[in-house]
Amino acid sequence: MPTDRFTKVAQLKTPDQLRRRLAELRIELPVDADLLTASNHSPLAEAWRFGPHRVGNRWCIHPMEGWDGNADGTPSELTLRRWRHFGSSGAKLIWGGEAAAVRHDGRANPRQIMATPSHRDSLRALRASLLEAHRQAGCTTDDLVIGLQLTHSGRFSRPNDSGRPEPRVMYHHPWLDARVGIAPDDDASLFDDRELERLIDDYLRAAETARAAGFDFVDVKACHGYLLHESLSAFDRTGRFGGSYENRTRLLLTIIERIRSEVPDLAVGVRLSVFDRPPYVSSDGGGAPVDWKATGASYRWAFGADPTNPLEVDWSEPKRLLRDLDRAGVAAVNVSAGSPYYCPHIQRPAAFPPSDGYRPPEDPLAGAARLLDAARQCKLAAPELLIVATGLTYFQDYLPHVAQAIVRDRWCDSVGLGRMVLSYPELPRDALEQGRLDRKRICRTFSDCTTAPRNGLVSGCYPLDDDYKRRPESKTLHEIKRKLRRGRS
Repeated sequence: MPTDRFTKVAQLKTPDQLRRRLAELRIELPVDADLLTASNHSPLAEAWRFGPHRVGNRWCIHPMEGWDGNADGTPSELTLRRWRHFGSSGAKLIWGGEAAAVRHDGRANPRQIMATPSHRDSLRALRASLLEAHRQAGCTTDDLVIGLQLTHSGRFSRPNDSGRPEPRVMYHHPWLDARVGIAPDDDASLFDDRELERLIDDYLRAAETARAAGFDFVDVKACHGYLLHESLSAFDRTGRFGGSYENRTRLLLTIIERIRSEVPDLAVGVRLSVFDRPPYVSSDGGGAPVDWKATGASYRWAFGADPTNPLEVDWSEPKRLLRDLDRAGVAAVNVSAGSPYYCPHIQRPAAFPPSDGYRPPEDPLAGAARLLDAARQCKLAAPELLIVATGLTYFQDYLPHVAQAIVRDRWCDSVGLGRMVLSYPELPRDALEQGRLDRKRICRTFSDCTTAPRNGLVSGCYPLDDDYKRRPESKTLHEIKRKLRRGRS
């Protein structure tokens, strides 16, 4: 669907107009007419418990990859600046803040920060910068809960300065292998079971490092096509980590069990892609799924998808996994879906595609609402498990109107922000203190924060963050986008 075929959120002048547009799309989603401040008892101002920790409000900051750390895996000044913005946001749950690789070959880019024992002091400094910014914003830190996301990027690893893919995978994929340079008969990139056992130890050491650096919890990342997410769809893999549901969830659950057993005072969360889709490719009028039927009657490479129709969610295994995570002592699940690498409209609804993307095949409101409904389904399936919702940025001016409504209606326990924090980090504070937003700073999903790193540049909000506007990368990005527009015309 070309971008001129749907109404952009910025064109909607009131919450009621958003409600009418949702009705036109046959989307059921609560939208509050008025914002309540903390002093007027906003649902978003309510405190809650995350494991043993008290969280002062319902706003959460999602983990992001800035592609701007130092080559040795330590945070750069740009990384520290972003974390200071997280602190000044007023949000009381920092969900990982940053994706930190548990070992070198798992870095998604050669500037991703790391969480090995040698990185303890730099991680402690990163956390301290956030705490100080929170205090400077006039907020108490007694009810601020900070985590670190632990990851291995698996298929999408690019750990070295060459920038070339160096994938490590759980299984061969009929479409994604070629995208990262894996030949059909090349098994060199496949993890064997013994390597995965050693990787479990790496996660444990990373968790111990995070605890020593002062973090309250770790997020064991299982989303967006990275290794632990891919392990959940290893239907065709043999051995202890593939085939049956028990084997496909073994890697994730064993990591969690080891952390809970050996670092008992560290809470554990999981950011989880609760459903997936086949890869999408550019097609006339927008993105379209690959011809998945070319491989047979079923699609066997997506967790949480109906194998006979992978464009539909099959909730049976995701709901089973949620209950298993609850039994394993996981404090909360941060709900996501799909992957930015092969179905970005599912994971990150946007009006404008990144450089390696495609025009939206649906009104992005439908994608944003799908993510919120996924959080609702998770909450219904595991009521005792704390649920953080994803997908709010595309609601733009009405983000807090939707967030307030879904927390009040118990679709979720907390609402997370990602891209929006790059352009407008103080949004949670403005919503709770003033009951209104600064429209000039609202993310309009131009996708520059994705296009930049896809082309080797640091990630940030080039349209709205004055510091990024002045960076030399801004001119480079402008030229990249100009060439892309010319190539598409």
